[in-house]
Amino acid sequence: MKLYAGDSVVPISLTSIEGEMFSLDALKGQRFMLSFFRFASCPFCNLRMHELVSRIDEFGDSFTIVAVFDSPLDNLQEHATGHAAPFPILADPENIYYYKYGIEHSLAGVFKGMIFRMPTLLKGMLKGYVPLKIKGSMTTMPADFLVDETGLIRTAYYGSDEGDHLPIEAVKAFATSSD
Repeated sequence: MKLYAGDSVVPISLTSIEGEMFSLDALKGQRFMLSFFRFASCPFCNLRMHELVSRIDEFGDSFTIVAVFDSPLDNLQEHATGHAAPFPILADPENIYYYKYGIEHSLAGVFKGMIFRMPTLLKGMLKGYVPLKIKGSMTTMPADFLVDETGLIRTAYYGSDEGDHLPIEAVKAFATSSD
């Protein structure tokens, strides 16, 4: 079941890329973006991670990101450690929280992304994000949730294709706003 603006964030407790348990409880009183990605070797996902890491300073000191991947921990460590993200990257290989957040699966979304986002796909692959090992569902669609200090979802964005994320400018506007 999808979540919407005004819904409370669903508590999450998953293993991080460092092998430690992470809980959203650690972010109480803080604004953050919860991003659900596809499998760890997805070129679109890795390109988005690269963008988030390189632009993290634009979001301010009191904002963070939590990235969740549809892959086993060992595969996630192999493909995402190189990002050196200053925020938690979590493995949800059983899709426990993908289900709780209503993350969608769409074969049409995969084809739509391949066709209409071909330049982005090629850019990701040229940066070395080549999906040689796919551990996770090919049809998982991304989703982003902007969560306020009280734990309420302010924006719920469900991607319509495999490369569709909430625009960075919308993330930046939320992260730096005082409302």
